[in-house]
Amino acid sequence: MSSSPTSGYSVMINVTAWLIVCLLCPVQPRAQPGTTSNIKHIVVGRCYDYITLVNPGLRLDCEDIWRLFEESVVRQSSFNTSLDYHQMFSAIPQTWPRDMGLFWSKTRTLMHSYTAVERHFWTLEDTLVGYMFNGLVWCGQEDDSGFNFRSCPTWAEVKHHPVYSLWRRASQNFAEMAHGNITVLLNGSIGNAFNMKRHGNKLRSDVFLAKVCIKICIHLSLFFYSTHSMFASVEVDSLDPCRVDYVNIKMVTNLDGPFIESCNQGSVVDLIRILRSRGFHWTCTDNDE
Repeated sequence: MSSSPTSGYSVMINVTAWLIVCLLCPVQPRAQPGTTSNIKHIVVGRCYDYITLVNPGLRLDCEDIWRLFEESVVRQSSFNTSLDYHQMFSAIPQTWPRDMGLFWSKTRTLMHSYTAVERHFWTLEDTLVGYMFNGLVWCGQEDDSGFNFRSCPTWAEVKHHPVYSLWRRASQNFAEMAHGNITVLLNGSIGNAFNMKRHGNKLRSDVFLAKVCIKICIHLSLFFYSTHSMFASVEVDSLDPCRVDYVNIKMVTNLDGPFIESCNQGSVVDLIRILRSRGFHWTCTDNDE
């Protein structure tokens, strides 16, 4: 018994649509390597370097800081965690220099170049926490007392990633302690240089899509969710108008463009509106004028 031509065409259409959606959706993110090898030696060693060479005025117990960090991570499922590292941060009282705070969003490379020339700036990476954990990866495992050195989830796979949670808390602390005049570097060569919204919370998918395509699209959604600006989503709300005298915004662009956002157009206007509504004094200059 032969099938009808209409039925055959329907199958072909559905398969074609399935393939198109799979091609349009990005490839699922690769699994991230596990916890950085020798992470304890790295963190404790950096801690001793910091309190000995970078900021010898600090009197802290590096071994105790490591213990508090480790207790926050181990025996935690990396796919179901909401770490705030409260005890570790409480053990690291640190104040920031006045008039030296530098915040940035989507300008990491430029930020490093900027601080290399203007050495009086103070970034999150200049704090003890930033110095100790910069560039490292870690995650625990629910059924074991140690770190997972085999594999850790990517930031796209979990809402409260153990690494993201630490940097979120560190960013909040950094902003809360800022005082005097601060500088904000924003990228004028991209859209949404300042954007408080988390992109891609939902993606549409039709009922005939195969499960694998839906899974890929969900990973895309989570990827956008996890890559929003830390400055926009955390630090701006944590700045204290009673402590900060001026927020000096610097819009920087690539030498050859494109020139998309400036002090008078784009998402930076939203930032200025927020600063005004919260009572901040501010300035804004385009391309380091």
